[in-house]
Amino acid sequence: MPTASRRKPARELKKDRLELRVATSAKALIQRAMAVSGLTAGDLAYEGARRVLEDHERMVLTGASRDAFLAAVLNPPQPSDKLVAALRHHRDVVG
Repeated sequence: MPTASRRKPARELKKDRLELRVATSAKALIQRAMAVSGLTAGDLAYEGARRVLEDHERMVLTGASRDAFLAAVLNPPQPSDKLVAALRHHRDVVG
């Protein structure tokens, strides 16, 4: 017997529309992806948008960039006079 924690979340109703004009080659590519995946064009668009945002929101550092980031986290520089003044001003204004 399924419990409340095991139930699938209710599916969001598809009631909004989004129309696109695409090149013939893009339409063919989308149609092939639909045939291969079994997804609708809307689902493909959603999945693509989700992946773009996921990549944008996640940063992967390697090599020298990673080392510089870790060094800054482990040994942060002292705040500059301008930063200290800005923080005091913010505290005075915002509280």
